[in-house]
Amino acid sequence: MSQKELFYHLKDINKVAEMIVQELKGTKVLLLFGDLGAGKTTLTKHIIKTLGGDSNEVTSPTFNLQHIYNTKYHRIYHFDLYRIKSLEELFNVGVEEALNNGLLIFEWGELVERYFNCNYLRLDLKFCKGIDKRKILLTNKNYNN
Repeated sequence: MSQKELFYHLKDINKVAEMIVQELKGTKVLLLFGDLGAGKTTLTKHIIKTLGGDSNEVTSPTFNLQHIYNTKYHRIYHFDLYRIKSLEELFNVGVEEALNNGLLIFEWGELVERYFNCNYLRLDLKFCKGIDKRKILLTNKNYNN
């Protein structure tokens, strides 16, 4: 497991998304954690844009639980697990199928982290002083090592 800490302003979010995509090499799961409004969906938009997708299509999957986006390089499955409380519910939203078919991005991914033994990149987003400043703690969990 390796960790990095990153501070950025919202105007630099494209550069942050590019760096995250580089960190994802060989990993199919991205877990996003942070308070409401911390920027999980906004960061997802920029990651999808970096991967060659249309960021204008990206919205929060809070009510639908899952959105699927096609990009130049990947099919992206974007999940919001805020209301999911059990593994049964998790599998009912199509996680198992998605694991075999693309890159998965989970907002509120506690269940995934607790129960899946797969490589993942975890991003903890936090507000900093200043309205547009954020901090990300990147944790790369690799079960192959």
